[in-house]
Amino acid sequence: MASAPPSGASPQSITLHGRTRVLEIGFSDGRQFRIPFELMRVYSPSAEVQGHGPGQEVLQTGKREVEIVTLDPVGNYAVQPRFSDGHDSGIFSWDYLYFLGSQQDQLWADYQRRLTEAGVDRDEPMPPAGGHVHGHGCKH
Repeated sequence: MASAPPSGASPQSITLHGRTRVLEIGFSDGRQFRIPFELMRVYSPSAEVQGHGPGQEVLQTGKREVEIVTLDPVGNYAVQPRFSDGHDSGIFSWDYLYFLGSQQDQLWADYQRRLTEAGVDRDEPMPPAGGHVHGHGCKH
């Protein structure tokens, strides 16, 4: 399974579908992906979501209805979405979007497993910053 674009593959088209909440992206190798906004939000490459090292990831919940408010280019290598929940610090490189698109079935399964292990529901609101809710980075 490919996790990054093959050598030379670059995005040819990007379309936001607000009603269905998916980002559609087509690459020069012919692959086309429809990536749900929720998947992008829960796997945002930002430090806020990924942490600053292995094991510091913050499980995201309550993102099923999240929307992308704006999608700004970052040089010639990425885009930076601003989500309706205010999150805007993730920079999504073309390689990372290809990874999300090509691996989304496995990523959804991993997300569901992490929710189950944490004992939280996908639609449970995120705790306030600094809050101590088990399953959201709490080490109790």
